[in-house]
This record gives sequence, C-alpha cells and structure tokens, in this order.
Amino acid sequence: MTDTSNTDHDKGTAGYLLEMGALKRGKRSGWWIAGIKDPETIAEHSWRTAVIGSVLALMEGADPAKVALLCTFHDSQETRVGDIPWIGRRYLDAADNEKVTADQVADAHPVVAEGIKAIVREYEHGDSLEVLVAHDADKLECTIQGVEYLQQGYPAAQEWVDSTRAKLKTPSAQALAEAALTMSIVEWQRTYLP
Repeated sequence: MTDTSNTDHDKGTAGYLLEMGALKRGKRSGWWIAGIKDPETIAEHSWRTAVIGSVLALMEGADPAKVALLCTFHDSQETRVGDIPWIGRRYLDAADNEKVTADQVADAHPVVAEGIKAIVREYEHGDSLEVLVAHDADKLECTIQGVEYLQQGYPAAQEWVDSTRAKLKTPSAQALAEAALTMSIVEWQRTYLP
C-alpha cells in the first residue's frame, strides 16, 4: 500500500508514464520532408533504437542493458518540444534535452526523477563506449528506416540514408549499415520460407 505522503509523487510518476504515451502518437517529422506521408512514430523509432543499441553493444563489447536504457530515453523529450527536424533547428532555439527532462520528472518520485535525469545527462554528455554505441544506434536506426522507405517507393529517403550512415562511428554500426543496404526489407523471412 502506498504511503499517503507519497501520493503526489505517485501521481507525478504516473503522469510521466502517461506523458510517454504521447510518443506512440507523435510522428517523426523529418521524414515528412522526404515525402513520407505516414512516417514512423517517435516511440517506434526509440524502440528499434534500443534493440539496435543492444545488438551493437554486444558486437562492440559494451553493456547492452545500459545502451538500451540510454536509447529508450534519448528522444523522450519530444513529448514537449516535438520532433524538430534538422532543417527546423536552424530557425528554432529549443530547450536542451536535460532541461526538458527535468521539467518532465519534476513531480515524480525523487529517485525516479534523479535516475531519468542521469540517463539523459549521460546520453547528452557522456563519453563512454555505451554512449558512443547509443548514438550510433540512433543513426543506424535512421539509416535502416530510410532503407525501408526507399524500398517502399520514397526516393528522397536516400539523402537521410547517406547522411546518417556517414555519421556512424563504430565498426559494427558501419558493417550493419552496409549489410542493410544490400538487403530487401523482407529478407528476414527467408529464414522460414523456401
């Protein structure tokens, strides 16, 4: 049973969890510039980024759980500021992700607030192998998503594929990007289909 003195923190923490649900509805707006009519959501991007991060971590000798955690929260601020595409950042001065996160968790349990702020701070400013891999996971997810859009008939996605692929730093991310470029988006089915 919850101590009544923590009721406000419980509501603040539950409110944060409800807010994260908005990521399931928010679209990745940069893809609209490439002509994608119904791009992936922020949550879809974050989920696959966490999976990719775990895989890259295993390949690079980093902690997969830590990388997945960093990836899970890397775009959580977009409930407040939206997904600002790179071209839009030229014209806007958005609050940094640490400030947005601090506001998001201001009413949460202190241990939750401090933990989430630490995760975001590390993703934004850390220099560990895990942070490097998490950043590569974000870029590799964009590369793979671009490959999928290309194969669905959106040729303008090629620019995103090229630009995000060029920013990959780890050998594993570079190798996986190269492999993805040579594959059909449904090639994984060949494991089961003749």
